[in-house]
Amino acid sequence: MFDVSRVRAEPQSTDPPVLKKIFFLVFALPNQQIEMSNQPNPESEESDSSQGNQHILIIDDDVEVTESIRQALIAAGYSVSVALDGNQGLAYTEAKSPDLLILDIMMPRRSGFLVLERLRQNDSVPIPVIMITGNEGARHREYAEMLGVNDYINKPFTMDRLLNSISDLLNQ
Repeated sequence: MFDVSRVRAEPQSTDPPVLKKIFFLVFALPNQQIEMSNQPNPESEESDSSQGNQHILIIDDDVEVTESIRQALIAAGYSVSVALDGNQGLAYTEAKSPDLLILDIMMPRRSGFLVLERLRQNDSVPIPVIMITGNEGARHREYAEMLGVNDYINKPFTMDRLLNSISDLLNQ
């Protein structure tokens, strides 16, 4: 967990770019904690939910997109966690079994396709997956569908489109 009270006031010029992004994110959300560890933390507390504590994991390396989605899902009453790359998301999913994944395609360390492929190979009860991407080509969509994605949404998208898809998949 990132504890906002421990983050320094100014990013250093030697900080990697991702730290500068996280710095912005943390200070945009005062008095909140954000789960962004490299390892799954089974003891971490999730936010309470009016959606029956349905837990959604967002796996996307774009901090701004991730935070927008996270805020919308929390406002809709879901419990939300975030992973910033495919390996982190896969480890978290295997440890915690969220109710639904929102998965980007293009990420460092492990692409969304590789995450989805691994999940579908190892999962006896498939977790619903919504893939979000800036790739508009039909080839990417077809490959995602072949791997077993439940919904495929092109960026940019409206939050209503995403929330409707989530609701439909979790209420099946």
